[in-house]
Amino acid sequence: MPINTAYEGALGDYFADNATDGPYNAHTDRPAMFALAGDVTGLRVLDIGCGAGHYITELRARGAAEVVGVEGSVTLLGHARDRIGDDDAVTLLHHDLEEPLDFLPDDSFDLVVVALVHHHLDARRQLLAELHRVLRPGGTLLVSTVHPTADWVWHGGSYFDEDRVETRFGDSGTTNSHRRMTMQTFLGELLDAGFALERFVEPRATEAARHVDESRYLKTLRTPFFVAVRMRKNQSPSRPGRS
Repeated sequence: MPINTAYEGALGDYFADNATDGPYNAHTDRPAMFALAGDVTGLRVLDIGCGAGHYITELRARGAAEVVGVEGSVTLLGHARDRIGDDDAVTLLHHDLEEPLDFLPDDSFDLVVVALVHHHLDARRQLLAELHRVLRPGGTLLVSTVHPTADWVWHGGSYFDEDRVETRFGDSGTTNSHRRMTMQTFLGELLDAGFALERFVEPRATEAARHVDESRYLKTLRTPFFVAVRMRKNQSPSRPGRS
């Protein structure tokens, strides 16, 4: 049985609240990803692991024509519905991301966003193949994930370990919610799936994070917390077996 990493109950509530103005989600990850996205006006966007809807509301504010959000947590989808409100251009779907996206048609999105969810999954290669399928030719994939160096600093062991690691979320609980991976694994799987790398960033928190939590803001200036990439869909995947 696949591991269930969806943030339900108190854990989902904590994440939804923390992601709104937290130094890492709101002031490190999202600014970097939107800088990579560029102009989204008129685009049809798929938000994989849409969480509490923070990306969706900003995508719509920036002019995205339509956004489909897919999320495995019922708790987070409830927060997303509350945040988004009555917007006919947004569709929210509950789905286990360890399973194929067979309800989405081929070549149907201009942009796919996968923000800080990729590292939670075991079926990463399957998901990437599905995202390649649903993107239009030349479409864009944005992925952010935990930086391999950060996992090495926080959890120890070998840099090359690719085990599941335990994360504490305030007082809401501890979960073995994500699988660490090397940079070679992260980029290699994307290239194997048929994507070409356009941009690569190791984001630091914006100055706004200093006013939220100065100690965590300063940590992002010393340790790379996340990595984010902009990929373009090629016409066909690479040959299997790339490292």
